[in-house]
Amino acid sequence: MLPRRIAGICAALLLLASCKAETPERSTPAPAPALWEVTGPKGEHGYLFGTVHALPEGTEWRTPALDTALAASSELLVEVDLAAKGGGISDIFARLSRSPGLPPLSHRLPASDRAALERAMAGKDLSDEDFAGMESWAAAITLSQAYEGDDDGEGADLALIEAARGKRIVELEGAERQLRLFDALPETEQRDLLAAVAREALEGEAAGDARLESWRRGDVDALAKETDQGLLADPELRAALLVGRNRDWTARIAAELGRGGTIFVAVGAAHTVGPEGLAALLEKRGYAVKRIQ
Repeated sequence: MLPRRIAGICAALLLLASCKAETPERSTPAPAPALWEVTGPKGEHGYLFGTVHALPEGTEWRTPALDTALAASSELLVEVDLAAKGGGISDIFARLSRSPGLPPLSHRLPASDRAALERAMAGKDLSDEDFAGMESWAAAITLSQAYEGDDDGEGADLALIEAARGKRIVELEGAERQLRLFDALPETEQRDLLAAVAREALEGEAAGDARLESWRRGDVDALAKETDQGLLADPELRAALLVGRNRDWTARIAAELGRGGTIFVAVGAAHTVGPEGLAALLEKRGYAVKRIQ
């Protein structure tokens, strides 16, 4: 597994893990992914943008409004700096992902979920042997990556990082902390995560196409509904992987806004929408949050 993709897949699990789709045709409507402007009572200023961590080759998503906002910003806040060198993401994953004495992967799920897992593994010519000694959360990420494929284009996060060369790049989380969130899940929740990934893998490309198009259109209502489904329908997973992180990030974003200058926040789309999303949480802190795209 490529180091850059490990971090991207961890984040992608939260909403758009199944966004692998056919290359968009030329008739696809013009993109307008959601972009918010954030202002504070003391002149604080920034932008909030929800991303997709892996996109099909040729996906059109950049807009003049987005590029103007990024150009006007002095720093970029992301979950993980996917362009950073020497981060050792693959080493961190290898260190955290294995434990001795684990049962075969398919034996970790009840019969009601086991069939879906076995079908998902077989769909990519994988078996229990390929996951020997791998913890359940890591197996879920690996299986998700197998279905994402290796021929997709870069994600929005990486494209924005590359476009922001020369600006200050701030990690809201970083690779090791992000991986440790999964590693710290109780085994029961890791298995719930594995079962959810297997089910979503079997949904096929149609579901991923719909999610991707909702993001491209900036349909925040549709995206918010997604945060109540799949793996995020599990209360414990939702608390650990979405709600708690959003609260932590809101505090960090507020601190960066207080430093002065204009910041641009680019995080997975699931983190930006709904009553527990960053846009709503920033409003609760007294910032004016205006949708500008």
